[in-house]
Formats: sequence, C-alpha cells, structure tokens
Amino acid sequence: MSFYAITGLINAITATFLGFFVYLKNRKESANKTFARFCIAVAVWSYSYFLWQISTTYKAALFWSRALMMGSIFIPVTLFHFGVTFLNILQKERKILIVGYFLTFIFLISNFTPFFVNRVEPTLSFFFWPKPGIIFHFFHLMFIGYVSYFWYLLIKSYRKSEGIWKVQIGYVLTGSLIGFIAGETNHFLWYNIPTPPIWNFIPALGFLLIAYGVVKHRLLNIRVILTETLVIATGVALFIQAVVAETVLLKILGGALFVFFTIFGYQLVRSVIKEIELRAELEKAYAELERIDTAKTEFLSMASHQLRTPLGIIKGYISMMLEGDFGEISEKAQEKLRNAYVSNDRLVKLVNDLLDVTRLEMGRIELNLEKASIEEIISSVVEEMKGTAEKKGLYLKWAKPATALPEMSLDKNKIRQVILNLIDNAIKYTNQGGITLKTQITNSKLQITVIDTGVGMEKEEIDKLFEVMARGKAGLQYWMQGAGLGLYTARKFVEMHGGRIWAKSPGKDKGSTFYIELPIK
Repeated sequence: MSFYAITGLINAITATFLGFFVYLKNRKESANKTFARFCIAVAVWSYSYFLWQISTTYKAALFWSRALMMGSIFIPVTLFHFGVTFLNILQKERKILIVGYFLTFIFLISNFTPFFVNRVEPTLSFFFWPKPGIIFHFFHLMFIGYVSYFWYLLIKSYRKSEGIWKVQIGYVLTGSLIGFIAGETNHFLWYNIPTPPIWNFIPALGFLLIAYGVVKHRLLNIRVILTETLVIATGVALFIQAVVAETVLLKILGGALFVFFTIFGYQLVRSVIKEIELRAELEKAYAELERIDTAKTEFLSMASHQLRTPLGIIKGYISMMLEGDFGEISEKAQEKLRNAYVSNDRLVKLVNDLLDVTRLEMGRIELNLEKASIEEIISSVVEEMKGTAEKKGLYLKWAKPATALPEMSLDKNKIRQVILNLIDNAIKYTNQGGITLKTQITNSKLQITVIDTGVGMEKEEIDKLFEVMARGKAGLQYWMQGAGLGLYTARKFVEMHGGRIWAKSPGKDKGSTFYIELPIK
C-alpha cells in the first residue's frame, strides 16, 4: 500500500469520525448539521482516493478517480454552506449559496463523462493519474472562488469578534487554511506541474481544527482536543496496521486491538468532556454565588446607611428626655429610657460594624494615613473604657514603656477602633481580675498586647476567631448580643496597615492574649 493510499484512508476515517462526532454533539444546531454534510463530501473524496490509489487496472482507476470527484464537487459548496451557517449570515449569502448548489448539480451530471475526467495515465510515480476535461477547469475556478470567499467571510467576522466567538472563528479559519492549501497540492499534476501531493495527510489535522471550532463553546479545555487528537491518531494507526498486516492472524489481532482501543478511547474522551462540562457548571455556579454575595453586600451597605439616621435621632431624643428637656420624668420612666438608650447604643454599634464590613468587602474603605502617637491612641482608649471595666469590678491598666514609642504613619481612627474592640471584648468575657495592655518594639515592628484573665478559648475557637460572623463558645454563652463582626473588622484594618493580628489562650478559664503587630513607618 502506497503512502498516498494511506493518506487518503487517514483523511477518510478522520472526516467520518468528525462528521458523526460534531453532529451528535448537537443534532439541532444548523452549523453542526452543515459541517457533517461537508465531512460526508470529504469522506466520499477520501475513500475513493484510497481505492483509486490501490487500483491495479485502467478501468478501476478511471472509475474511482471519477468517484472521488463526486466528493470533490460537493466540497466547496458544503464548506460554504457550513461557513455562512456558522457565521449566522445564511440569509445574507443565500443567493450565492443557491448558485453554488446549481453549479454543483451541473458538474455532477458531467462527472462521469470525458468532459470532466478525460482519462488516467502514468504521471511521475503514479500509474493512473487523472487528466482533466474541459468542464473540470470551470469546476476548479468555482472551487477556488467559493473557498476563497469562505475565507474572506471568516476573516471579516474574526476582525469584528471578541471572546470565545473569536477563538471559535480562529480555529475554523486556521483549520480550513491548513486543510485546503494541503489538499490543493493534488491539483498540480492535473495541470502537468511536476509536484506530487506529499502534504496530502495534512487535511485531517485541518478538519480536526474546524470541528474543534464548531464545538468550542462546549469544550473549554485544551485537554479535550489533545485527548481526541491522541485517540484518533492512535486509532488510525492501529486500523492501518491491521489492514496492511501480512498474515490473517495478525489482521485479526490488529482488528481486535483496534476495536478494543476504539471503545476505550471513546470512554476516555467522554470522561474528559464530562469533567470539563462539570467544571464549567461549577464555574457558572460560583459566578452566580459571587453575584448574590455582591448583591447581599450592597444591600447590607444600603440598609446600614438607612438605619444610621433614625437610630441617631432616637438616641438624641432619648438623651434629651433623660436630661429633662421635655419636662420632669419619673424614676421608673428614666430607668426604662436608660435601658432603651443602652439598647439603641448597642444597635448603633452593630450598624456601624455592618457598614464597616460591607465597605471592606466592597473595597470602599481607604486609609487616611498620618503621623500619629500610638501612646496617645492607647491612652485615650484606656481612659474611655476604664469606667466600663470598673463597673464590672475589673482593673484596666496599661504598662507604659520606659522609652517613648516613636510616631507612626497610620490611620488613627481605624487603629483606635481596633484597640477599642479588643479591650471591649476583653471586658465582656472577663468576670474577675482585669485587662493589661503592653507594648514593645521588635525588628522594626510595634507589638501591642491585650492580656485578660477571662474565660479563655480552645484552639478550634482561636482558628476561626477573626472570620466574619465567627463567635466562640464563650461569646454564645456570655454575650448573646454580639454579632461576630468586631474582630473581623479589626483584622482587616490591621492588614490594611501591613500588619497582623492573632490570639493565644492556654485554654478554658485561663484567660486570653491578643496581639497586634504593626510595621513602624
């Protein structure tokens, strides 16, 4: 069996497989159906090409050379039909397509006459090479014209397209250029140009790229096309090996191996496609979750903004009533108003925390950096929280360093809020003893330590402590009003400064230590 016969068989098997493969991918899609028709035309040309190359008589060679032209006659118009369907311009190019099918019908009628393929004769190393009749030349002009116009339409659409659609068009354009430029080498000898079609095995690769372009929207991973290419190439090699085997036993063994590999290869490709489709579905679900999360964050931000104003007004009126601006109020009423004031104040803090969290998640919080004294910030927070600690019978002290701390570039309000959150938490979860603050400088970094003698934490609580809405067992047991936002906000603010925050605890009822580390700038 000659090299050219093998190339014809490779093209035939590839076209047959790809035609069925693309059609079965989506039987309702017009582009898939028209591509399958194009593959049928290529398959007719390729199988006949194979049989023509192995012909041993003049009569058989002439018959199969005319049979292969049946496929060749349909190739340009079916390719063009696929192209205008694929590009969604069928209606616009309908007249040109109708003319193409009309010319195809005329050429088909004349195919088995000497006016199309006149004869076959020895040429170079070929015993029976076809020679053209007068009508063949008109067909060849039509062939070049329709294929060239097909490329023009693809290039035009490619320039205007973007994203996955542009990639699909690129595959179809590249595949058709490879396939038809290589296939055109068959026509050199028809015009007595002494160049054999040595690139005749290349069209199979071109058809593979076109098929990939058609189904690209479903096969979003290069692993699929590589797997399919490997399976097809191996399958073709096994089939050819079985056909050219010297003994019947080797032919049977080769055929059995080919069948086994075909089944295995099909399952392999199917599993890869299924994996890719599953990943695409997961990515789609993830994108939807991101959209919902963004909508949730925007809603919380809007709701927080809307709540702040009325809560501020309520707080103001309660304060005025307690101060007697609206007349004298009984002691019992004052007690209830004070409870309402505290509850309102707690709600204002919760709304502010929610607003901070939503702004952080949406990236709308920026640092207002300035040179500031960390000692002044800590002193003001300690002074503010000392009364709260004393009401619980706790001490709150700051072991000031012997040497003054340097000024640092930081956002005073945010760092103050971080320290305030840590001290406030320590007071809430400490029932006896107290809270101590320490500071030290190590490796050009300032470390602030908040040590309490409170309820302590277990390791699994510490691991989740700084996540949004995370609350430890102690939080659920001793302070039900919390929402688990303060430490998350504190972590984010510290990280925005290029620092870090963490916590340690020996265990339950053994107290906790919180660390803030900030770079000295």
